[in-house]
Amino acid sequence: MALYVLYEHAAGYAVFSVKEFEEIAMLLPQVEQSVTDLSRFNSIVKLLGFSPFKTAVAALENVNAISEGIVPDDLSVFLDSVLPKASKSNKFTLGVADAKLGAALGEALKIQCSHIGAVPEILRGIRHHFPKLVKGFSDKSAGVAQLGLGHSYSRCKVKFNVHRSDNMIIQSIALLDQLDKDINTFSMRIREWYSYHFPELVKIVPDNYLFAKVAHFVKDRKSLSAESLEALEEIVMDSEKAQAIIDASKMSMGMDISVIDLLNIEMFAKRVVHLSEYRHQLAAYLHSKMGNVAPNLQSLIGDQVGARLISKAGSLTNLAKYPASTVQILGAEKALFRALKTKSNTPKYGLLFNSSFIGRANAKNKGRISRFLANKCSIASRIDCFTESPSNVFGEALKQQVEDRLKFYESGETPRKNLEVMKEAMEAAALINPAGTENGTKKKKKNKKRKQEDAENNGDAADETLNETANGNGTIAEEEPEADGEPKKKKKKKKNKNKEAADE
Repeated sequence: MALYVLYEHAAGYAVFSVKEFEEIAMLLPQVEQSVTDLSRFNSIVKLLGFSPFKTAVAALENVNAISEGIVPDDLSVFLDSVLPKASKSNKFTLGVADAKLGAALGEALKIQCSHIGAVPEILRGIRHHFPKLVKGFSDKSAGVAQLGLGHSYSRCKVKFNVHRSDNMIIQSIALLDQLDKDINTFSMRIREWYSYHFPELVKIVPDNYLFAKVAHFVKDRKSLSAESLEALEEIVMDSEKAQAIIDASKMSMGMDISVIDLLNIEMFAKRVVHLSEYRHQLAAYLHSKMGNVAPNLQSLIGDQVGARLISKAGSLTNLAKYPASTVQILGAEKALFRALKTKSNTPKYGLLFNSSFIGRANAKNKGRISRFLANKCSIASRIDCFTESPSNVFGEALKQQVEDRLKFYESGETPRKNLEVMKEAMEAAALINPAGTENGTKKKKKNKKRKQEDAENNGDAADETLNETANGNGTIAEEEPEADGEPKKKKKKKKNKNKEAADE
């Protein structure tokens, strides 16, 4: 059986014929050694045909198709012209690098493909010596083609990424969590550092952000006077606290501090203030992003919990594919596997524990409300992922269902049925976006018309066949006599049967 090898290069397609394939397959170590030697490799492989790409756009289209397991038109035409026609006497195998491409070629062109055995080693040798195997081709031109196609392919993949909006949410929530940790650490440091000079300020201003702002404003406590009362009121938003700061500065037990130390404390306090302000801006950005990408999930469990679920799943599409049981314990994988290993109770919740619903439930109802909330989160994520016109109508309805379920656990008040709630939500969504419903009704009408037309056509065809095959007495009409005369015999038998029935 002959062997041909397909090699996809950035410059085009090439097909090589391999001599003595069966002997080569038997001597695989010798093939591995001859790969690096061009003279020995030329005795094994011979170029059969080379089809260069006409433009860079054509090269990019072909590479995109091959990466998705689709046979491009250029490749099918090239293989038809180069490869011999398969027959019983002339059988061959086409060696390919990718198993998906081999399966697609087998379906499209009915070619037997292989990607195992000696094929990977032969392709490695072709890749190593390709500029020398093709006439008029050099290492420099091969490098330029590979670099240009690599850049355009990567740019295309990044540009048409389906999860590009999800990636912004994932990065934002990761940065938000990191900022929370950093601001907390820096605030503790500024409180401890400035307390050497003004220890009474910690009790008067317990908030970290306000403490950093006050420390940046006060600097040396001895410089405080009645003139700075208004500025302190603007920072603290409380006249009593501002007056208490001024009074405490006059009777403070803190140590005196040098100007250089105060400058460092002032610069550090300024950084902490800027970080806190940026954290608020980032939270507002995350809120707007979640409103655009996942409004129903945002309405149900909030910005940060919803963003953490998307980040843990990897994308909104992955979260929509998860069942409710996976969403419930998402983020508690270590506890789950530890429970499975020790055969103890599995965790009831993961990231959903940060939701306010679970905190409001009783201890015995936390697992129930977690399971119910995970169910609603999976519904909300699927609506957000697959809807054409995003809105938070379904999220508000699902949130109200969770509230009703909490009331049911506390007071026993029966909640509304899910069918009624979803009907109301669909009606409200139709009022918000009537264009989408109109398109849906138009599609339904078109489908109904098509079904009616098909039914009418089928009915007309059936009537015509009945009229052609039936006569007035309801018996089968005579068929045209054939060479063997079988239809006449059948009719005679039926007549004889009818006569016998009449005689009886």
